[in-house]
Amino acid sequence: MYDVSGVAANDALNIRQAPDAAAPIIGSLAPDAEGIEVIRPDNHHGWGLVNSGEGRGWVSLRYLTRQPGQWAGAMPPVARCGGTEPFWSFNVTGETLSYDALADSPRDFRITQSGAAQGRRDSFHLIGEGPQGAAIATLSTRACSDGMSDRAYGLSVDLLLQGNDGWQHQTGCCSLSR
Repeated sequence: MYDVSGVAANDALNIRQAPDAAAPIIGSLAPDAEGIEVIRPDNHHGWGLVNSGEGRGWVSLRYLTRQPGQWAGAMPPVARCGGTEPFWSFNVTGETLSYDALADSPRDFRITQSGAAQGRRDSFHLIGEGPQGAAIATLSTRACSDGMSDRAYGLSVDLLLQGNDGWQHQTGCCSLSR
């Protein structure tokens, strides 16, 4: 997660169509914007891919400062994940994983374990327990698309969800921002 820095109070950080200062502007970030999720850098590490509305664009990394407390291999602060066919999502708030789907009743799970896979810096897990079963989410740092929008995601998820009729396996993408 990053915060905008070095942008004048009466200006904005432009989001561009391509990682180039001459590319068309497709959006902007306020000079005091915080909690910006950078999906990935460009090949020269001068620009970062960010989501903007239902699309995505590029911002100059020169004007973003990485928030403290993040390091390679640490469990990412996942805010939400979701998928399609069928539509489902879960939000993570504190120690609670809240699952919702069009074809199912909302369910809350108390997160009992989370962390990185042994010997890996790109694979993580969340395990939750609730009165109606368990939820096991494995997350991987790899490019992901929801197939419905032009948004980009840097985390993919496999969700195993236990219910009254056994286990379901769903796949989707995750975001660090709400």
